[in-house]
Amino acid sequence: MATGELSTEQQRISFLYSRLDLERAAVKAELDAALLDRDEQRWHREVAVRTLSERLGRLRVADEGLCFGRTDHADGSRTYIGRIGLFDPADDYRPLLTDWRAPVARPFYTATGAHPEGLTRRRHYRTRGRRLDGFYDDELQLAGTGLLEAVNAPRADTMRDIVATIQAEQDEVIRLDHRGVLVIEGGPGTGKTAVALHRVAYLLYTQRERLSRQGVLVVGPNPGFLRYIGQVLPSLGETDVVFATPGELFPGVRATREDVPEVQGLKGGLSAVELLGEAIADRQELPEHPMPVELEDVTVHVDASAALAARDRARACGLRHNEARQVFHDALADALVAPAMALIGKDWSDLAGDVRRELGDSPDLREAVDALWPALTARRLLADLYEGRCFALGYPELYRSDGRAWTVSDVPLLDEAAEQLGTSGEAERLAERERAEAVEYARGVLEVIDTDQAMHEDELRAVDLVHAEWLADRHAFRDDRTVAERAAADREWTYGHVVVDEAQELSPMEWRVLMRRSPNRSMTVVGDLHQRQAEAGVRSWGDLLSPYVRDRWVYRRLTVNYRTPAAIMEYAAPALAELDPAAVLPASVRRGEPPVEMVVEDLEVVWRLRAESGTSAVIGFVEGALTPRDAKGLEFDTVVVVEPERFTAAERYVALTRATQRLVVVRLKS
Repeated sequence: MATGELSTEQQRISFLYSRLDLERAAVKAELDAALLDRDEQRWHREVAVRTLSERLGRLRVADEGLCFGRTDHADGSRTYIGRIGLFDPADDYRPLLTDWRAPVARPFYTATGAHPEGLTRRRHYRTRGRRLDGFYDDELQLAGTGLLEAVNAPRADTMRDIVATIQAEQDEVIRLDHRGVLVIEGGPGTGKTAVALHRVAYLLYTQRERLSRQGVLVVGPNPGFLRYIGQVLPSLGETDVVFATPGELFPGVRATREDVPEVQGLKGGLSAVELLGEAIADRQELPEHPMPVELEDVTVHVDASAALAARDRARACGLRHNEARQVFHDALADALVAPAMALIGKDWSDLAGDVRRELGDSPDLREAVDALWPALTARRLLADLYEGRCFALGYPELYRSDGRAWTVSDVPLLDEAAEQLGTSGEAERLAERERAEAVEYARGVLEVIDTDQAMHEDELRAVDLVHAEWLADRHAFRDDRTVAERAAADREWTYGHVVVDEAQELSPMEWRVLMRRSPNRSMTVVGDLHQRQAEAGVRSWGDLLSPYVRDRWVYRRLTVNYRTPAAIMEYAAPALAELDPAAVLPASVRRGEPPVEMVVEDLEVVWRLRAESGTSAVIGFVEGALTPRDAKGLEFDTVVVVEPERFTAAERYVALTRATQRLVVVRLKS
């Protein structure tokens, strides 16, 4: 980009922020006036205050990344796109910044090379706070040699160039009107990921009310891949889209370690659902010895028969483990009334109600419940299982000395455990108690203020403006987090749309997690069964999806390879044939140069083979290199593959198809 052009854009962004500050000051003044307006009825005033507060909140959020794009139209006009709309009141309210929800902003999200919608260019800004760090452009009217120039251009550190080369086959998938699951399959270089993410941008516009409220989840195979694709979505995605790897789908856990294939298969299979159910049932225990419960006059005991009856009642109630704890407690209390009355004597039979209430409040009984039907977290349950505390279940291959060192395969088990355990209700009770205390405090504050003001009869009094509940809510914690931030922290959050890339690698247990996150089954599933490396991965899209959505899924295959030259794809063909003899390579748009093979004496030579310009990578089981799994979904100008014979056929197919310009295959001299 030209320095002068960047300077001009910086001045424009600076001017927009000046306008934002004026707008925010005006709204704040209006809010202050509404708070002090004694003439308006209370409910009118509260509505006005709430509306102005929400508007002020939107202006505050807009301060981060106010303007994130620009569209250049064929008629020479330009439109700046941002989180809110700003106007110039001195110039007949001429638009300075267009709200992304406005109809005129639509092409920013929906234009492609095949359908530019009257645009010649789309500009994306990179900002940090109020500073413009740079920008990049999508040239949207490429044809013929222009397309080849874009495809041949050096790769960037982030995926972005493909949006300019979206062609008819891809564009049809982007705009497909289907509310269920869309499966996009294609070989290397067919643009599956870019198409899926461009479809998300399209949906964020066409279904903005639903998706801006619920958000979008994008799942990719590893953090490097997610960083790479992060610039594909327009900047709106910063607030509405959660990017996560399978190891990050349980809040508070960021797992990167991998289990050995045997254990991955055990944890990833649906038999793990039953295993976790058995582990939970194993923690619903019976006492080995009677447990004393001291009452005011007598001591009764929780023995195995009383605990068994209580356990049967709790298990039959239909609630999950943590939610059934109170049922177990009440059943024990009911079972101990008769023994307590027998110890007290027949003449005191009218005290049964008092005895039952005393049992209900007994610390000893609560301690017995904690031992026999403990409140469990997913982490504690899984750690106990791995550390051998659920002895009756066996599974010695799961034993670990540190049961809390989570792996990627543990994440769906944690989520399944949390689902089966349910909540204890403590968080809800705490929230209710905190609000009651806040209301009581606010009531006391108003009484003090009103007492001080009572001597001035003509003075506006606080009680004329607000009541304790409103004041407590006004000053309570306000959740200013974005949709993406709130969604990522909430295990039970359900998304408006879910995108799964490299979907063939996910296990049945990982798919259970994703289906819980998407009860409406609005999903874009991207993958290539020929590139599957995981033992527990997907072998058939139909077998995977039919139990969840029946026939509410459609399949589209991309057949044109825009990334990998034909010469490189032909070199990788034997690996594909080993996976599937009937498979057909995607048709490459370029011939390219044939791969180079060489034998070297040491690894130092390998690292010198990387290109001096453009992007490059070394793939192989050597220190400092990417593994085939790390390289999934990525692309580089130059790729050096070390000893591909050490790879499985799927790994070899992936590794050999990452290069866009030059492939070097190296074997170490023995």
